[in-house]
Amino acid sequence: MASPSVPTVRQTVDQLYRTESRRVFATLIRLLGSFDLAEEALQDAFAAAAEKWPQQGVPTNPRAWLVSTGRFKAIDTLRRRTRFDASLADLAAKLDTAAGPDIIDDSPIADDRLRLIFTCCHPALSPEAQVALTLREVCGLTTEEIASAFLVSPSTLAQRIVRAKAKIRDAGIAYQVPDQADLPDRLETVLQVIYLVFNEGYAASSGPDLTQANLSAEAIRLGRLLQVLMPEGEVTGLLALMLLQESRRMARSASTGDLILLADQDRARWNAEQIAEGRDLVQQVLATGRVGMYTVQAAIAVLHAQAPSTADTAWGQIVAWYDVLTQLAPSPIVALNRAVAVAMRDGPAEGLRLIDELLAQGQLNHYYLAHAARADFYRQLGDHAAAKVAYQQALALTKPEPERRFLEGRLQALR
Repeated sequence: MASPSVPTVRQTVDQLYRTESRRVFATLIRLLGSFDLAEEALQDAFAAAAEKWPQQGVPTNPRAWLVSTGRFKAIDTLRRRTRFDASLADLAAKLDTAAGPDIIDDSPIADDRLRLIFTCCHPALSPEAQVALTLREVCGLTTEEIASAFLVSPSTLAQRIVRAKAKIRDAGIAYQVPDQADLPDRLETVLQVIYLVFNEGYAASSGPDLTQANLSAEAIRLGRLLQVLMPEGEVTGLLALMLLQESRRMARSASTGDLILLADQDRARWNAEQIAEGRDLVQQVLATGRVGMYTVQAAIAVLHAQAPSTADTAWGQIVAWYDVLTQLAPSPIVALNRAVAVAMRDGPAEGLRLIDELLAQGQLNHYYLAHAARADFYRQLGDHAAAKVAYQQALALTKPEPERRFLEGRLQALR
């Protein structure tokens, strides 16, 4: 072991906590079988490192040392608690005799992280619980950070996490990657959770800010991790989609925080590296001939990213991709987005007709973007009276402050 100076060791411990703590945590869950016990063991292990490494030096394999120390700390904790709960003695004995070479081997680490993702995204949990648990346990965000992002109180968020852990414990949800037969459905849930986190960061559903960069960054980090652990086509497609959408972040709002539409964005501010990476990932999946809904959406995003302007965008190809997406994952939102693309190709009257058909079917009546799109089509057609009504309908359904200001500005311009 090396013997660096105390400040250097402290920096090493801090750095390891930032980069390795969730990996150590995932392995401790496998070894201890409990979220709470693993969390306590993790903290104890890093506290021990901060105390011992300045004197003993940093171990050759710090992660293995932390895992092993955390496990022994947990066993000691259980033994101390046996005076209050005799049943813990059996658990401590079982953990003590369950030691094996894989405890300090790096080889199961990837599987441990994959198990943790699938456990946090188990379909038995509510969507809110899946998101909260994933951000807390896989990403390592604090309860306060998650609560702030989703505009709930820390106590409410903490209760949500506690209930989710209790559900996992009481329902006997296995800490494992699903069997091959169950994998497609379970993987779909995981991808939905990651994309939900990204969307909340890319376009906040409420609050004063248009975006929340920390959530988008965490979703992309999760996507990268999952793509390394499980390089399936749709995992790659989702990562590509998030990168391509994120590439426009800096151009989507003014310095005042006001919304800037795609047609008005300064494309020089789009992130060229993210666009290039996203495009390459899309091409990898398309080359296999097996595409899903995330890859199709990413292919649409590539066409937007490659276009020099809105007018020069390949709208015909985008409509064709939306036709594919309608077959893969039909939904009112997909139909709305297709209608907007058709309007860009064939004119606002055709887009208006398609949206009115959706509303007549009782779809999207409470979705503000449908009314905002109608308003814009009416505005382009010169029907300002109808545009005002549609903008007012959209405004009544809109929560995010930047989008409210945008709609109010459009209304004011018509007046």
